[in-house]
Amino acid sequence: MVVRVLVIGSGGREHALLIGLRNDPSVTDLHVAPGNAGTSAIATNHAVDVVSGDAVVALAQKLEADLVVIGPEVPLVLGVADALREAGIATFGPSAQAAQIEGSKAFAKDVMAAAGVHTAHAEIVDNPAHLDAALDRFGPTWVVKDDGLAAGKGVVVTADRDVARDHAAECLESGHPVLLESFLDGPEVSLFCLVDGETVVPLLPAQDHKRVGDNDAGPNTGGMGAYTPLPWLPAEMTERIVDEVVKPVAAEMVKRGIPFSGLLYAGLAIGKDGPAVVEFNCRFGDPETQAVLALLKSPLGAALNATATGTLADLPALEWHDGAAVTVVVAAENYPGKPRTGDVITGADAEGVLHAGTSTNADGAIVSAGGRVLAVVGTGADLAEARAQAYDRIAKIKLPGSHFRTDIGRNALEGKISI
Repeated sequence: MVVRVLVIGSGGREHALLIGLRNDPSVTDLHVAPGNAGTSAIATNHAVDVVSGDAVVALAQKLEADLVVIGPEVPLVLGVADALREAGIATFGPSAQAAQIEGSKAFAKDVMAAAGVHTAHAEIVDNPAHLDAALDRFGPTWVVKDDGLAAGKGVVVTADRDVARDHAAECLESGHPVLLESFLDGPEVSLFCLVDGETVVPLLPAQDHKRVGDNDAGPNTGGMGAYTPLPWLPAEMTERIVDEVVKPVAAEMVKRGIPFSGLLYAGLAIGKDGPAVVEFNCRFGDPETQAVLALLKSPLGAALNATATGTLADLPALEWHDGAAVTVVVAAENYPGKPRTGDVITGADAEGVLHAGTSTNADGAIVSAGGRVLAVVGTGADLAEARAQAYDRIAKIKLPGSHFRTDIGRNALEGKISI
C-alpha cells in the first residue's frame, strides 16, 4: 500500500509522474522536490539540493515518505538512491553503481559485450594525441559521444569529419573521455522497462525527436517531442527487445553484484538484423514519459512501489488505454543554447500542459525558467487525433520567442518510417 510519495526532480518527466501518481487511489499525499510552477498545483513543492543524499533523506524522513521516486539521472549517478535505502526508505531508482549504465558509456559497452547484446562497434579515446587515428577508423558517418552525463546533448552524429573532431576535442578538453561509435542504421525506439533484478516489465515503446528543428534539422537537444505507440513497429518487437537486450543486461548486472532496480531505458536502432542498442539510461526519459504515462491505465504508484520493494514479479500485467499519445516540447528562445528566461507564459495552466522549465515571479505569474519550458500532451483514438489535440493546445500558449517542432509523429502518420 503506497500512501505518501516524494518525487525528486523539477521537469516535465516529474510532472508526468506526479499526474500518474495522483490518479492512483492508493496514493494519498504527493510531494516533489524541488518541483516547478506546474507541479505545485498537484503536489507540495519543497526546496532541496537533489544531489545531496543527506538532504533528500532528511526531507523524506520529515515527510514520512512511504516511497521516493528519483526522476533525473544526476542524483542517481551520485548515489542518492543508496542513501535513501540505507535509511530504510523504499526508493524507485538504481544504486550509483547500477546507474553507471548511463553514467559511463564505457561501462555500458562492457556490460553489453559480456551479455552478448548487439550494439555499435565502439572505441574509447582518452588522449587527444590518439584522436585523429581513431577518427580514421570510423565514418563515413561519425557518432561521437561524451562518456559522461550530458543531459541528452553530448552526442554528435555527422558526416562531416571536422565537426566530429571538434566535438571530440571539446569533450577531451573538458576532461571527459570520448566514445567513437559506428553508425547504427534504422529508425530509433525508446523502450522503458521496470526492472527488479532479473524481472523485466516493459512499458509501451515510444519514439523521441532529438534534433531541435523540423525534419531533424539542427543540433541535438534533450528531446523535442515523442509519440506512442509506434504504428510501424511489429507487435513482437517489444518482446524481442526485452528478450535480446533488456533481460540479458539485467542478468549480467545481477551476476556482477550490482542488480538494477528502477527504470531501465533502452534506446535502440531497429535495423534489418533486429534491435541494436544506441544507449541505456537509468531513469524515465523526457519527453517520452509524458506520452507513455498518458496511456497507462494500471495504477502507477503500485508499479513503482513493486519495483522499489523487490516485488515486481507479483505485479499484475500492466493495462493500457487504446489510442495514441503525442508530446510536443515548447522551448525557450535560443534553446539548446543558453535559453532566454523570465518571460511570462499564458495558457500554461490548461489541460495537457506539463511544466518543465517554469517558476513564478514576484507577481505570482508563471514564467520561463529553463530551455525546455513546457511539454504539451495530446491523446486520441489514433496518432492523427493525438497530434491534432497536442497542436491545438499549443496554439493557446503564449511565450515570447518560444519555438517547437511541428512534425512530431508526422513521418509515422504518413507511413514514412519502416524497418
